[in-house]
Formats: sequence, C-alpha cells, structure tokens
Amino acid sequence: MSFGEFVRELRARKRMKLREFCLNFGHDPSNWSKMERGDLPPTENRKTLEKWAEQLGLVKGTDEWYQFFDLAFQERGKIPSDLLTDEELVNALPLFFRTFRGKKASEEELNKMIELLRRR
Repeated sequence: MSFGEFVRELRARKRMKLREFCLNFGHDPSNWSKMERGDLPPTENRKTLEKWAEQLGLVKGTDEWYQFFDLAFQERGKIPSDLLTDEELVNALPLFFRTFRGKKASEEELNKMIELLRRR
C-alpha cells in the first residue's frame, strides 16, 4: 500500500469527501488529491505529518500512526528519523542492504542482524 492509498483510506474512514476534508482542515484540494493518487510526494516535515495524522484520526503511538510515517518516509526514499537515533540499528543498515541485494554475509553478521531484529 502506498502513502496516498493509506491517506485516502483514512479519510474515507472518517466518511469525508476530499473537498470536505480539505475545507475542514485548510488543505488545497488539488494538491491533496495529487498526494492521494501518488502524483505528489508527502512532505518531509515531521510536524506537518503529525498534524495530518491527527486530522486523519490517528492516535500517536498506535500501529497505524507508525504506518503513516513509515509510508511517508518510504515514498520519499528516506529512513524514518526516529530510527536514525538508534546507533546500533543504523550501523547494521549496510549489512541489511547488502543482504537484500543478494550479497553474501557471514553467518556471524546474519546472526547479529537476527538478534537485532528480535529485540525490536
């Protein structure tokens, strides 16, 4: 699911048409529509994303809250900023990337990655 699809689903869950939602929360309907269709990427501004999440009825700290941010960052090709504060996780990213590119990793490296993921 893309960020735009998720946003559209959340807005529909509030039983609000696009123009009604935009009028209530001060958004430009054309830009919001482009974002929902995937023609315009979401903002990178965390405060703005938090405001949008709240307007869409998300509760901070829930799975949907994190999904909203994860999809927004994914759409922009970025890693969520809250994950970048975890030094151990950041240091493991090169191994993760190499592994998914099909490069061989040592058994020790893979075990370390598995242990890191289990602790999350």
